[in-house]
Amino acid sequence: MTENHKILIVDDDRNIAELLALYFSKEFFDTKISSDGIEALRDFEEYNPDIVLLDLMLPGIDGYEVCKKIRAAGNTPIIIMSAKGETFDKVLGLELGADDYVMKPFDAKEMVARVKAVLRRSMASQTAEERTAVQAVKGNDESVSYSGLFVSLTNYTVVYNDKTLALPPKELELLYFLAVHPNQVFTREQLLDDVWGYDYVGDTRTVDVHIKRLREKIKDGEDWSLSTVWGKGYKFEVRKN
Repeated sequence: MTENHKILIVDDDRNIAELLALYFSKEFFDTKISSDGIEALRDFEEYNPDIVLLDLMLPGIDGYEVCKKIRAAGNTPIIIMSAKGETFDKVLGLELGADDYVMKPFDAKEMVARVKAVLRRSMASQTAEERTAVQAVKGNDESVSYSGLFVSLTNYTVVYNDKTLALPPKELELLYFLAVHPNQVFTREQLLDDVWGYDYVGDTRTVDVHIKRLREKIKDGEDWSLSTVWGKGYKFEVRKN
């Protein structure tokens, strides 16, 4: 799976960066190292990596700003690696668009596993989008609708109060999964398995961050809501009038 994949390693600690590059080279990745934020953004444009490993504490431009700019440019997967382990830092990194957050010090083999898992999910999302035209021709429309809300997995479309929303693939897939199982409670672990895939090795807080993003963009409807079940997880609640 990893042959010819390109990975951009952004870290001002040359020892860490070169150790990672060595491990990924053994897994048939092409690698490039950037040592500061400004260099990282330039290399991102020129190297066009398939995934970015991004340290937060960088000279020039910090990792948060680099993450924001890379995410604004497209959907290239980003894994943040940082010694900053506070919940706030993890949540902020995920909210800025990172796909995973790994604490330093970490095992290089674990990082390789995480990169492979993130790439598998990314490739699966791309494959799903490529199936859209075929599914539409066959009439296999995977969609669900409620008052003021329409979600289509066939063409990755969300219409909310007559306006089309541009949601990232994982937010849309999470919303669709909950909406097609009304009033069913799912734990964070179940949602990670069903939406992200059983091999996802990230934190369950990823689910919380995506739910928060959805709530910022989509408010509760007249007879439905994206609800938290305290101590359990989440559900798409549908109320009978």
